[in-house]
Amino acid sequence: MNQKNVRNFSIIAHIDHGKSTLADRFLLFAGAIDERKFHNQMLDDMDLEQERGITIKASAVRLQYKAKDGQEYIFNLIDTPGHVDFSYEVEKSLRACEGALLLIDVTQGVESQTIANYYLAIDNNLEILPVINKIDIANADIDEAKRQFQEVLKFKEEDIQLVSAKQGINIDGLFEKIVKFIPPPDGKEEEPLKALIFDMKYDIYKGIIIYVRIFDGIVKPDTKIRFMNVGKDFVVQEVGVFGPGIQQVKQLSAGEVGYITCNLHDPKEIRVGDTMTEVLRPTAAPLEGYRQLKPFVFCGVYPVNASDYAALREAIDKLRLSDPSFVYEHETSLSFGHGFRCGFLGLLHMEIVQERLEREYDLNLILTTPNVGYRILKRDGTVMDLENPSDLPNGSEITRIEEPILSVSIFTPVSFMDSVMELSKRKHGVFNKSEFIGDRMKIVFDIPLSEVIVDFNDQIKSATRGYGSIDYEFKEYQQANITRMEIMINDEPCDAFSCMIHKDRAYDKGTALITKLKDLIPQQLFEVRIQATADGRIISSARIKSAGKNVTAKCYGGDITRKRKLWEKQKEGKKKLKQIGRVEVPQEAFLAALKI
Repeated sequence: MNQKNVRNFSIIAHIDHGKSTLADRFLLFAGAIDERKFHNQMLDDMDLEQERGITIKASAVRLQYKAKDGQEYIFNLIDTPGHVDFSYEVEKSLRACEGALLLIDVTQGVESQTIANYYLAIDNNLEILPVINKIDIANADIDEAKRQFQEVLKFKEEDIQLVSAKQGINIDGLFEKIVKFIPPPDGKEEEPLKALIFDMKYDIYKGIIIYVRIFDGIVKPDTKIRFMNVGKDFVVQEVGVFGPGIQQVKQLSAGEVGYITCNLHDPKEIRVGDTMTEVLRPTAAPLEGYRQLKPFVFCGVYPVNASDYAALREAIDKLRLSDPSFVYEHETSLSFGHGFRCGFLGLLHMEIVQERLEREYDLNLILTTPNVGYRILKRDGTVMDLENPSDLPNGSEITRIEEPILSVSIFTPVSFMDSVMELSKRKHGVFNKSEFIGDRMKIVFDIPLSEVIVDFNDQIKSATRGYGSIDYEFKEYQQANITRMEIMINDEPCDAFSCMIHKDRAYDKGTALITKLKDLIPQQLFEVRIQATADGRIISSARIKSAGKNVTAKCYGGDITRKRKLWEKQKEGKKKLKQIGRVEVPQEAFLAALKI
């Protein structure tokens, strides 16, 4: 295929604006899938994606299109997620492209992730084609959507495409515009091999399937390749493209997107963002890799059965192949034994990783209460990154504790502005600025990360009747009045419930957690005392009465001293049990703690 007839592009948009539906329509229009085998979200091949109706992983597919000028074109399309927790998937995908379709829902207009993805594409020097979707909807205000594109993002009116992905309206016009608007790749086949590894997945039979974008040169089976950053050499076994399933080809040349396999099974020997070259004729310098994302949310992940630790370690290694934004390190808990301290980009990201580990690798897991990362400035001048509340130094060693602050952009209709402002201030937000974008307001607040990640997006949706949206980025660390809250069960700390919290919220959260635990921890043969402590004092407590057993049930009449002996014996037994007995905390209690 002539390189001038190749187009590499991604579809980017705010969540629920129709990216996956448009990708489905592309597949049907180009004849890449039989209509009898068609189903919604064709490129979302994870069960989780189908069930939740969201895209979690970016998906690549190769389409063939015969244009009106009679020439055959190859479209390498990458469908991307819309949720802010998976923005790293968007960033990875854009590096493999020359262009992007920026999609908006005609009824929603330009939203927070629309702008965030626009600037991601600009940073990667891509040609951006604006597309207005869902024009078949009865209340569609196309002129307003066009005006927002022109005023907010400075697009030309003649470039804006109008489509309905669901009904297939004007898809042929969009294909023709892609041919004219998005430039072809400019690599050279005669140059030494230079390819970017932009994604991976593990296959039980083939080993690690490596997704590559070839910038220069050619790769074919039996080529001896080197991963430049890792410094490992392998021999290519299979080369192919996605159509949408994997299809073997004879070679991949400059400008193309596809996959290779090289009998590689150890996840530690490869990483996303590395540059692949040929051993005999290497390229002079590697490509610029991906930036290492800093996780926002941390929690402990432990197997319910201690014997599953090795299986969990292997599963995490394999999962991280396709998700480099997920980080982990080994840790040991007094409550659960060996496990991992894991870092995530948000709570949805954490939830998805947990479900994938449990479903794809058949594991039964316990997750501890999630925490954000704090920065500790010690009296000796050193700085410590705190990811686990159990590692908090003694108060006498600490000068101050700093928490991460996000710059949060909230898009809302003007009528809901007061509700949004009130909610943001309740979350310890500091007003920054506001501006009109069409008939909407963009309000920017500086809000602590710990207040944003749990339920802020849901509360904004509720306050704006579903019309509001948020986007956020890390701004800085600021000093905060933070303390560690611990849960004591019969005077023993349960480190799984330890968390860092604002001092003015400690009492409310401690009381709520104790109330939940009192209902969820089953009765024992001895009394169980649960306490929440912060700053060295008890802020809330409860008792679970011992399960009653009538030891005098068989005593009919006789001297009362006989019954008293039995009661005393029972009392001593319960006292001994309380000293040596362990309280089993059920999994539901940990799940309940996540929701508080």
